Amino acid sequence: MNLHAFTSIKELKTALDQKNITPEQVVSFYLNRLNELDGEVESTLEIFDKASVLKEMQQGGALYGIPGIIKNNICIKDRRTTCASRILQNYSATNDATAISRLKEAGAPIIATANLDEFAMGSSTETSYFKKTKNPWDLSRVPGGSSGGSAAAVAAGFAPWALGSDTGGSVRQPAAYCGIVGLKPTYGLVSRYGLVAYASSLDQIGVMTRSVYDNALVLSEIAGQDERDSSTLPEPRKDYTKTLDGTIPKGLKIGVVDNTLNAQGIDPEVVARIEDAIKEFEKLGATIHRVKLPTVDYSAAAYFVLSRAEAASNLAKFDGVRYGYRDKDATTLNTMYDETRRDGFGEEVKKRIMVGNYVLSSGHSGEFYQSAQQVKRAIRQEFIQAFEGVDVLLMPSQAEPAFKFGEYDLDPLKMDLQDYFTCPLNLAGVPGISIPCGMSSSNMPIGMQLIGPHCSEELLYRVGYAYEQKTPWHTMHPELKK
Repeated sequence: MNLHAFTSIKELKTALDQKNITPEQVVSFYLNRLNELDGEVESTLEIFDKASVLKEMQQGGALYGIPGIIKNNICIKDRRTTCASRILQNYSATNDATAISRLKEAGAPIIATANLDEFAMGSSTETSYFKKTKNPWDLSRVPGGSSGGSAAAVAAGFAPWALGSDTGGSVRQPAAYCGIVGLKPTYGLVSRYGLVAYASSLDQIGVMTRSVYDNALVLSEIAGQDERDSSTLPEPRKDYTKTLDGTIPKGLKIGVVDNTLNAQGIDPEVVARIEDAIKEFEKLGATIHRVKLPTVDYSAAAYFVLSRAEAASNLAKFDGVRYGYRDKDATTLNTMYDETRRDGFGEEVKKRIMVGNYVLSSGHSGEFYQSAQQVKRAIRQEFIQAFEGVDVLLMPSQAEPAFKFGEYDLDPLKMDLQDYFTCPLNLAGVPGISIPCGMSSSNMPIGMQLIGPHCSEELLYRVGYAYEQKTPWHTMHPELKK
């Protein structure tokens, strides 16, 4: 078999099973490509050496010999887990995250860790302490965030799959920006054990691949209840690929969320590509219903408050005492706390911690935090009601194609609103998958979200796969010059 950078997991599995290629050859191919080309994209924080990758690779399993890249806020035992922050610059994880241990059991070799916005706080991967990841479609543009390194690596053909984390859209938005498939599962479907927490009630590990089928393969290996994470659901592990036959369920009702297509600031090209996708679904036999979800307009504000409140609490442990960076010149304990956190955290993280402490403070928690919790409950209820009338919802993944570096440096509100289309799903806890649905006039990818009720990943994959088989977008790849 002649390997190429964009060979699918499905094709690799067949070739490996038929012994047309060896796991060692596959690992060597992707490591060589990473080492040769990632200097342009800067998608990774650490590329592992071939000998250690092969030594750790377990025999057999559904992903045996098929390499992947892990967002650097998911713990891999004895590897650096920095969250792209100075404060954890030299921290090595003492255990595997549950998702990682399951991938290792499936035989998946992990070849690198991916760059991200610091502590997953950002929408462009510009807040990383170490480097700025570039979009492989246009190196002057961002890859999205916070899982920008994972998305860029998969889009560039550095690995067939990657893991990210999604708190307000951090898998789906960069997947859309980079022209790949990104799934945020139902809250609790994938264990968060070993994921460094940003906002615990919203965080979820997600899968990034170049096709829907491949995405379903990886989720099949990492999903399922975990006794080490009490928030995981009592869902049995299953094969999410078994219903992917290129058809949609008979009588499928798709609810197009009309108010998202009329949102202020949305690029007309995004709307046009979504409308094109709607026509494809009609050809597949779906009936289209135009619906409105008014609470979506309040979701970004609620997410802003809740995520920062939880971040302030979760990041309190990074104080220089137990692990990570510590200010060595401090003469008192309080000075050590202050100066460690001042110098160890980046500006975006410090800003979110301060906002979080403010909205939780005495006299303000009722005004902000409790109000945001009420909005969260209203959003969840509105999604539940919507699924009484339709099977799947459809809306954009992004407001516009990937933007240029520094474009929103002077407009932080515009940057915060990058989560407008994605964060409602985290607040509701429902699954969503971003799938490429076209290209802009500037040759940048555009994505759409398919959204389902709780634990409907199997349906979302089936509907997304049927669309994918009728369109060319998943076969298009950026060209890196070297």
